[in-house]
Amino acid sequence: MTISRETLLLRQIERLKGQLAALGDLRPGSLSTQYNVCGTPGCRCKATPPEKHGPYYQVSFTRKGKSSSKFVRRQDLADIRKELKNYETMKMLVDRWIDLATELSNLRLAKKRS
Repeated sequence: MTISRETLLLRQIERLKGQLAALGDLRPGSLSTQYNVCGTPGCRCKATPPEKHGPYYQVSFTRKGKSSSKFVRRQDLADIRKELKNYETMKMLVDRWIDLATELSNLRLAKKRS
């Protein structure tokens, strides 16, 4: 007994839904490391060679057409990195779901016509 392509697509979509539900917290954006120079005369950040202040961590993102950035505390870095990775995984899974759903729809439309 062979399993139809439609059944295979439905199973793959259900598997994707389960993976999406299990992702956890999401955060769009990218993490960057910042080093700053202060305004204090004679500070080490103005020496030769300079020893800039930092590192400071920042998440930058665009949401609903609005760009924003937020500083991240060092103790929150692991959680933020996981959330950023989850967001990228979510986008990949949704793209795959759209591909499968489109193929399924095309199969069903062809089946209706025949």
